[in-house]
Formats: sequence, C-alpha cells, structure tokens
Amino acid sequence: MLQSTWATFLSYDDHMGPSTAIRIAAQLREHGYQAWLVGGCVRDLVLGREPKDYDIATDARPDQLLQIFPRAQLVGAQFGVVVVDGVEVATFRSDHSYQDGRHPSDVTFETDPKQDVLRRDFTINALLQDPASLTSPVVDYVGGMADISAKIIRAIGDPEQRFEEDHLRMLRAIRFAARFGFEIEPSTLAAIQKLHLRITRVSPERIRDELVRILTEGAPRRGFELLDVSGLLVDILPEVAAMKGVEQPPEFHPEGDVWTHTLIMLEGLRDPTPTLALGVLLHDVGKPGTFRVADRIRFDGHVELGERIARDILTRLRFSNADIDQVIALIANHMRFKHVLEMRDSKLKRMLRMDRFEEHLELHRLDCRSSHGHLENYEFVKSKFEESPPEVLRPPRLLSGDDLKEAGYRPGPAFARMLEAVEDAQLESKIHTKEDALELVQSTFGLPNRPC
Repeated sequence: MLQSTWATFLSYDDHMGPSTAIRIAAQLREHGYQAWLVGGCVRDLVLGREPKDYDIATDARPDQLLQIFPRAQLVGAQFGVVVVDGVEVATFRSDHSYQDGRHPSDVTFETDPKQDVLRRDFTINALLQDPASLTSPVVDYVGGMADISAKIIRAIGDPEQRFEEDHLRMLRAIRFAARFGFEIEPSTLAAIQKLHLRITRVSPERIRDELVRILTEGAPRRGFELLDVSGLLVDILPEVAAMKGVEQPPEFHPEGDVWTHTLIMLEGLRDPTPTLALGVLLHDVGKPGTFRVADRIRFDGHVELGERIARDILTRLRFSNADIDQVIALIANHMRFKHVLEMRDSKLKRMLRMDRFEEHLELHRLDCRSSHGHLENYEFVKSKFEESPPEVLRPPRLLSGDDLKEAGYRPGPAFARMLEAVEDAQLESKIHTKEDALELVQSTFGLPNRPC
C-alpha cells in the first residue's frame, strides 16, 4: 500500500511536496547523515491520504544543517529545528522534564532515531520512512502500524506523562480520533479524563487552533462528542456544554435538546469555513440562558444573548475581529429566514447582499435539516440569491448627500432616512432615475427648508 501511495504522490512536484523532501534527504545523506520522513506524513501515506506537509528527522545538528542549507530558517535552535524550502528538518532528540506544560526544559541531541520517536505524542505519529526507496518498510518502534490497522489513538509510553508534558496533546488526541474515525485507547482516554482540567493552562491561541481543526477537518460531531466524554468541553467551552439537557418545543425540534440539535448540524458540515463551523456551533448558544415555559417552550431573546456570549467566547479564544464579526452576523441573522416570504423586496435584497451570504444560507439549511426538515424558505432564498446579480442587489446610488444639499436640504439626521427611502424604492424597482429619487424625497419629506 505504501509503495503505491508513494507512486501517487510522487507524480506531482510542489515546493513543499514529496520531491522537495526527497531532495533534502538526499543532500543530507550525501554529507553522511541519516534522513527519515517522520510523523504525520508517514501516517498519512500509510492511510492512503495526501500529506499536508513533509517532515524530516536527522542526526545532523542545527549548525551542520545550516552549513548544508545556508538559506534555511532556524525556527527552533534549542530544539534543533530548521525549515528548508518549506520542509521542517529536525535533529533527533530526547526531551528532559517539562516545566510549563508545553516545552521541555532542555533537550539532548541523539544519533538514534528510536530515541527521537519515543518522545513523540501518539504511536501513529511516530513512524519513520526512508524517502530514498519506494519499497523500504516503515520503521516502527512503538506499534504505530498495528494501531493504524486497529484504528486506535494511543499515547506513547505512559499517557499521563505524555499529557503532563504537553497539555494540548489531549485536544490533539480528540482531533485525530475524530479526523480518522479512530477510537482512543482506554488508558489514553482515562488519562485525559483525569487531567482534562490542565487544558486551562494552555494558551487561548493554541486551543483556538485545535478547535478550528476539529470543526473543519472532518467529523466535527464526533470531535465534540469526544470533547464531552473526555471532560474537555466544559473546561474550554462551558457555554456549549450548557446546551445539554435544554429541551426544545417538539413541534419544531423533534430531534431533541439544544445539544443534540447542534451535534446534528455539525454532522452535516461539509468542508466548512471556520466561521461557518463556528456559527453552527454557537448559533443557539443563547438558548440555555433564555429557556422558559409559557404556552410552549420559548427562548425569547436568545439571539441577542447568543451574540453576547459568542463574542465573549471568540474574544477569549483570540479570534480575529473579522472572524468574530462574521460569526456574530451568522448568529444575529439566523432567525430572519423565518420571515423571508413576507419580506418586502428591499429588505430581502439587503439580506441577500450581506457579506458571505452563502454561509448564512448554508447555516439555515443545516438548521432546518437538523430540526423540522422544512426547506421551503431555504429554496426560496436560494433561488432569489442565485438569480440576483450584484448590480441588482447593490445598484449604483441614485442620490447622495451632496445631491440633497444641492437640492437645498440642510444636512442632519433626516439625510439617512431620505437616502434609505430612496434606496428602498430603487430596490423595489419603483424609481429608476435621479429625478425620480428627488421627487420621492420631496413628496415624502417635504420641500427644502421645511421641517423634515
């Protein structure tokens, strides 16, 4: 399997692809050093997947690497890591004790590749492959090949020690299990359940990046179920954990509580953008705080509360302002689809021209498919969106503030109302020229110099 996989991926050449890695390895060996493909690229090749990148492990020291590759970037001198033409090349090493839950206090450079793989996180990520030969077997010191065959995520050595060394490895275990459809080996899962609170010591940025990968690399529902089982969910997203057990009106949500509804939506994601995936995860985050029972179960104000909670979460996790704004927009507008059949053309067109409207539309589709199943409003909006080119949704303005001043109107708060009324009429095809627009302003707001 590995041989045929190599043949497939060697059929193309890109800057950070296998041919580059093979060339770098060949140069190292020409200088008398070992060179092995290591880690995720070997794992992916064994699984028949195209690696996202290629890493090389070698017994050459950092100073020796820089002599061979003078233009290499030294990205981790103390850990023996350089980047050569986009390929990470690392010196074999063993790690000393960890003091901060992320970095070893010191490292020892090694000449034996076995010592290098024994410090790694999971068995499936500790495989070595000779890049010079298509037929050479995978070198496996930790049982990673057997675990791939058995579809198991297993920590190397003592799992508690592995997670104490780097707390983020607990989230990585979840991500790999979800991404590959593997089970987490019982003692590895037990260690996560014991140590899960350690995740709060990890920087928000690192947690954010792992969460985005869980949401976008495939099987996000499985990922969040594992976050829940492991105890990590309540540590990093207590607001999402609060969705569990929050009942919904069965006439609209026969699928169950808010948590179940959200999981079903996550399961329906296909190659989502991070913002769409986050919008799906958080669109109902305001429901637990607004639950009440009147004539039926109601969540009055859950959208507004959800916006505030989501902003707090995304700010806490150091998302960019642009990503936060888009996710908040998805939450703020997801209930508007209920009213699209009654909307005036101007209001509907303003909705359709929202930034990245495709994400709004897909969130609505998933919301319906994961609850009552009715897609009439979705199909209506989708067809309107597809048949409305940009110039129809956002036509050139017929009137500006300068035009109003030139017509004799004094600048003030009424200007915004005048221009909005003109745009409404234009979007509804009631007016078509500047003259039509001025006539509309005069008939609606009065002639210049009169109270508006």
